[in-house]
Amino acid sequence: MEIEIIKLIASELTCETWQVNNVTVLFESGATIPFISRYRKEMTGSLNEVIISQIKELVDKYQILEKRKITIIETINKAGKLTPELEQKIKNCYNSTELEDIYLPFKPKHKTRAEIARSKGLEPLADYIYLQKNQNIRQYAQTFLSENVKNVDDAISGANDIIAEKINEDIKARNIIRNLFEKEAVITSKLIKSKATEAVKYSDYFNLHEKLAKCPSHRLLAMRRGEKEGFLRVSIEIDDENAVQQLSKLFVIDRGDASEQVFLSVQDAYKRLMCPSIENEFAALSKEKADKEAIRVFGENLRQLLLLPPLGNKRVLAIDPGFRTGCKVVCINEQGNILHNETIYPHPPQKEIIAASKKISSIVNAYKIECIAIGNATAGRETEIFIKNVRLEKPIKVYMVSEAGASVYSASPVAREELPEYDVTVRGAVSIGRRLQNPLAELVKIDPKAIGVGQYQHDVNQILLKNSLNNIVEECVNKVGVNLNTSNRYLLSYVSGISPQLAKNINYYCAKNGPFKSRKDLLKVPRFGEKAFELAAGFLRISNAVNPLDNTAVHPERYDLISKICSNLGCSINQLIANKELIEKIKIENYVSEKVGLPTLTDMIRELEKPGRDIRLNIKVFEFSPDVFTIDDLKAGMVIPGIITNITNFGAFVDIGIKQNGLVHISNICNEFITNPADKVSLNQHVKVKVLEVNKERGRIQLSMKENE
Repeated sequence: MEIEIIKLIASELTCETWQVNNVTVLFESGATIPFISRYRKEMTGSLNEVIISQIKELVDKYQILEKRKITIIETINKAGKLTPELEQKIKNCYNSTELEDIYLPFKPKHKTRAEIARSKGLEPLADYIYLQKNQNIRQYAQTFLSENVKNVDDAISGANDIIAEKINEDIKARNIIRNLFEKEAVITSKLIKSKATEAVKYSDYFNLHEKLAKCPSHRLLAMRRGEKEGFLRVSIEIDDENAVQQLSKLFVIDRGDASEQVFLSVQDAYKRLMCPSIENEFAALSKEKADKEAIRVFGENLRQLLLLPPLGNKRVLAIDPGFRTGCKVVCINEQGNILHNETIYPHPPQKEIIAASKKISSIVNAYKIECIAIGNATAGRETEIFIKNVRLEKPIKVYMVSEAGASVYSASPVAREELPEYDVTVRGAVSIGRRLQNPLAELVKIDPKAIGVGQYQHDVNQILLKNSLNNIVEECVNKVGVNLNTSNRYLLSYVSGISPQLAKNINYYCAKNGPFKSRKDLLKVPRFGEKAFELAAGFLRISNAVNPLDNTAVHPERYDLISKICSNLGCSINQLIANKELIEKIKIENYVSEKVGLPTLTDMIRELEKPGRDIRLNIKVFEFSPDVFTIDDLKAGMVIPGIITNITNFGAFVDIGIKQNGLVHISNICNEFITNPADKVSLNQHVKVKVLEVNKERGRIQLSMKENE
């Protein structure tokens, strides 16, 4: 990687050049983001996953730019117009917009008006007019009349086309207009009148004018979606008169016929060429900025969702609720395997309450059920009330579980492979139960876009979205750690250094040879080499392993160091782990070396104190208001419990136990002014909300958390 690019990345991310350089070296060696951030802190200066990920994105961006430079140089060279000065100018350019401006005059053109004029031999006339030295241009223009140029007006018109193109390709001129767009551009959204009835959901954008620089991500994406669907006309505009005036100062240098023609060319260049081009440029830039912000919001929500508290290895009765088709009931064991399934009909039209109650009671006893999971979609609340009225031998906790994406999973190839003998309804219920046991292990099987915690996720750049979400899933999986002997291959495939094929091989090896007893056994797995072991081992856990360190986040490359510490303390590894008194005797500064610094040593000591700890919080039971089942039950002024299900830049959506989620606008989250709702609330947070307004026609519910801070 060029030193200039390293410096640019370091400057953009406000970190040191040596940090960026070391991260790029690690990436080139095949290292992953989780591995670098966790086990190579000395090399990176303890950069976190976010910065390391941004370095990777910028490295990729500049590599694309370098390839573009090569293409441009080759194209100009083939046209015979490449000079040593131009080549150097291109090579020294590190801004894609500037690069395209440099290339614009040399770019192969289709039959433009200027090209047609040149083919008629009018370029000398254009140069003559452009210089504005002799204002008597009509007499000179007569010398260009020919079979293709019928009269003086045609000659001057053709020359103006050439001048307009020249003005459009002038870097200084384009930057003047860019600066005006940057400072003054207004984005305008208007209804296409013939679509008034169909476009009702975009009524907020029927006549909207806003400074582009201040237009928030969600609003811009909503306008662009309305435009894409054919309901809105969206444009980005500046003061045209001022723009032409600014350009005229640059190109019109005198008075008279020639200067008047140059002024006309300035107007034409701006209106026909430059303004549409730069408007498109700013439309793309603003969309890219909005995409990145929407992806950031989605990513943060996804991170919180994946790190929701797990119930753990307990027997679960899971219910996928329904009215007419009944409630699909499954029992799963501690490992998430099906023990039993059947359908009950406690709701209308069948309303077999007594029979359904007996079945639930019998199942709970027969399969030693420890808790109940109920999907939160259609009939979820009614099923919750029914279950709580069933008489059981002992109290059992009931959890409402988000069904978002469960239907996507149940019809997916993953579900068909895992549960081939069951239909989609059974698979959906199983997924609900497994989500309660371990949300992370179950949600990794679903396309993150289907989980429903995003903001216009279908409108943003899908490649950027996929890369970002995959990075977040990988980050969460590695942060939590994965049990090597019990995890599914989908979870394993997100572990640092483990490909989907390697994950399959691990599961197959385990099934054939029994549980892994040591991390070193991984090297016996087909195609699992030393590099994969280096990247993956620290994130894999083996409970009851021969070496207790195999159930911690201590990397095998540091086992010898732990042994040395134990030797100096006169104890075994088993005696040291979780022994606060012994651990406090370790003087970590005595173990600093060229390869191991204080950051790594501090992580190791922390892990020894609480080996294999789960960073996720403990799960809590939540209960909705017993008086609220539909939007008709809501009244302004009511204070009711809810769960935050989605966080956007404009507020938080709250599940209050009915079909429609309510919105707590950012201004109603707390009594102080905030710019980011995520600073005050989190996904799955249990909250008390006050109903401010209910719009039944549009299905909108306005809530407030202010009174219940």
